[in-house]
Amino acid sequence: MNYKELQKGLPWLPLSIKMLFTGYLLTIGFGLLMAGAQIMLTHGMADGKPGLSVDDIVYSYYGNRNGSTLEAKLNGSMKNNAPPQVRIEIIKWARAGAPAKDWDSRFKNIFETHCTACHHAASSLPDFSKLENVQQRASIDTGISFTSLTKVSHVHLFGIAFIFMLMGAIFVFAVGIPEWIKATLVVIPFAFLIIDVISWWLTKLNPEFAWITIIGGYGYSLASAAMLFISLYQMWILPWKPAKKHNPNT
Repeated sequence: MNYKELQKGLPWLPLSIKMLFTGYLLTIGFGLLMAGAQIMLTHGMADGKPGLSVDDIVYSYYGNRNGSTLEAKLNGSMKNNAPPQVRIEIIKWARAGAPAKDWDSRFKNIFETHCTACHHAASSLPDFSKLENVQQRASIDTGISFTSLTKVSHVHLFGIAFIFMLMGAIFVFAVGIPEWIKATLVVIPFAFLIIDVISWWLTKLNPEFAWITIIGGYGYSLASAAMLFISLYQMWILPWKPAKKHNPNT
């Protein structure tokens, strides 16, 4: 296959190329659904309530400065990982400054029972088998650290931009769509991705910017979904339409 064959458009690509593009688009589509589910189960539970809200974004990036990170997690995304009485006991201990005198006699065993299955030395999460790590999270909740935000930002930008590039590279061969619409749809995911990441930093400094994060996420999700469905439609459904005026071979 050469570039002239690509120029004919998505409906008339060779079967092998359609299968390649379709496999990629379906995998990316499923990945985006899983990413959305992960956001709902982590950021979406930051305020302890199902669904993504402005408060969830504020608590994730700026923090809930009325309490500790430990308390915010126990009332939010980690709420179902321990019984209510255990959570209340940990929160009271954290509010008291997480004193070391109570660690060996009481709270070490609680954290080993309910937390260290995930929060251990071999994981990417804080190791809650050590008192000093727990005490750090028992301080005032200031949200994600600048170090972690830097790491998440560059991974997000590099990884998702590459996904959008390949998705856009498929979509540009769609037929029957004005060039300005195709150009707009191709650039929207990149623009909203940049807005999304910048909004994290702004929200870290000022919670009033949290709503921009939601707009950014929805913006690139809708644009990428449109490119995905249009591309699949043109490869597999459009060729069966009776109107042959689109077909460059007729």
